[in-house]
Parts: sequence; C-alpha cells; structure tokens
Amino acid sequence: MTATTPAALPVTTTPPIAVTVNAAAGNAKNRLTSRWASMAAVVLAVLWTIPTFGLAVSSLRPAADTRRSGWWTTFTDPEFTLKNYRDVFSDNGLGAFFVNSFVITIPSVVIPLCLASLAAYAFAWVEFKGRNLLFVVVFALQIVPIQVTLLPLLKLFVSANLAGTFWTIWLSHSVFALPLAIFLIHNFMREIPKELIEAARMDGAGHVQIFFRVLLPLLTPALAAFGIFQFLWVWNDLLVALTFAGGGDAVAPLTVFIANLAGTRGTALHLLSAGAFISIIVPVVVFLALQRYFVRGLLAGGLKG
Repeated sequence: MTATTPAALPVTTTPPIAVTVNAAAGNAKNRLTSRWASMAAVVLAVLWTIPTFGLAVSSLRPAADTRRSGWWTTFTDPEFTLKNYRDVFSDNGLGAFFVNSFVITIPSVVIPLCLASLAAYAFAWVEFKGRNLLFVVVFALQIVPIQVTLLPLLKLFVSANLAGTFWTIWLSHSVFALPLAIFLIHNFMREIPKELIEAARMDGAGHVQIFFRVLLPLLTPALAAFGIFQFLWVWNDLLVALTFAGGGDAVAPLTVFIANLAGTRGTALHLLSAGAFISIIVPVVVFLALQRYFVRGLLAGGLKG
C-alpha cells in the first residue's frame, strides 16, 4: 500500500501593484498622522487662537484697565464687566447693524445657491451647443477683480433707482459669487454616476424631477460648502457694503458700524473689542456647525473638472 501525498493547497499572492499601492497609502498615513504633524497642528491652532482669546478678554475688561495695560495682565489682576457690551448695543446702536448683517447675508447666500445649482445642472447633464466653451467663460470670470466692477454696477443701480437699498448689495454679492458656485457645484455634480441619471430618465423623469428628486438631495455637501464660504465672505465684507449701501446706516451691515466706531472712537478700545468679538461669533458658530460639509464639498468639487 503506497502512501499518497496530499495535494498542495493553492497559494494566493498579492499582486505587486496592490502591494505598492498599499505601501504608499500606509506611508502617507504615517506621514500625515505622525507625532510631529500633530504637534505642529496644535502649535498652529494655539497661535491662531491667541488673538481671538485676547480680543474676548479685552471686551470684558473695564475701560480704564484697557487703556492702562494689555489684556495679558488679566491673569495677575482679573476684573471683568459686561458694561462694554451694554454700551455698544444701547448707546451706539449695534443691534440695528447686527440685524442688517443677517438681512444682507442670508439672501446673498440663497440667491447664488439657487441660480448656481440650476446652471451647474445645465452644464453637467444638459447637452447643448457650446456648453464646454460657455462653462470655461463662466469659470474665467473668477479672475475679474471686484474693484473693476464696482463703479459700473453702481451706475447701473443708480439709473435703476436701486441705490441705497438691500437689493444692490444682494445682487452684487450674488453676481460676484456665481462663477465659483457654478464651478464647485458642477464638479460635484459630475461625480454622480451617470447610470443614476439614465435610470431616472428610463422611469420617465424629466429635467425638473431629476434635479429636485434625484440630484438635489445628493448635493448637500457641495451646497453646504459654498454656503459656508459665501456666508463668511458676505458677513465680513466691507467694500461692497460701503459702495452700495448709499452712505447711510439704514442698510449698513455690522462691518460698517465697526469701521465707523474705529474711525470716530479709536481710543475706545473696550467698545471696539466688544463690537469686533460680536461680529465674529456668528461666522464661528456657522463654520463649526457645518465644517464637515465644508471639507467634503470642497474636496469633491475642487479636485475634478
């Protein structure tokens, strides 16, 4: 009786390309998550936060202490008050400018989002002659400096009897934001699988149904990313507001109030710090609440075109 040797089991080997890709991914991960990278990130975060922390401390210090010493002396002689915030709201009328900033910012974000979403869908999924050339032209408008367009737009608004109203600021911010908004949303929309659109067309859906029922729910990261970017830009804007607000306080945002406060009461550092700290609260809250969408939308919409 002869002994039989068991059949050799098949040996699975990893393809060389896969090994190379996995090794590269592992090396990249190690470099990005190294101890030195983490320490550098912490140092940068601390350095970036120190001015904001100093502004917050200065806004809570009494006026006499603000004029006498720097905010860092609070650690040895702590004394805080809310009088600065009461004065800047009641005596200087910051509340009206604060409301104006919301009235300006929200439509200036919603209008370009709506128009850019429709335009991006047309560039991405509607076949028409000259589509690619027109998209390049729209994208190239980003290189036009805002300062070049201020005077022609102002003349146009004056001739249309819109000067000194919120409409001038809404339309100006929307026009300036459309090229970037169309570019980001278009690139994000092009990453959606074509089979999904074709399946919707097979079911009898038209362009309106495809846009609102199929694509719009998937565009949340891109819309949120541009919405945050536009919100921060409009909320912190001073040039457009000074140009189109008509020189009055009726439609002026918070940035105009702070600029006037710095010019007329430059020695009132306690009021300036309180007003400036109030102006940065809303953008910080908005960014922290939607930062994950901001990163996802920019990465998805800015890497492919």
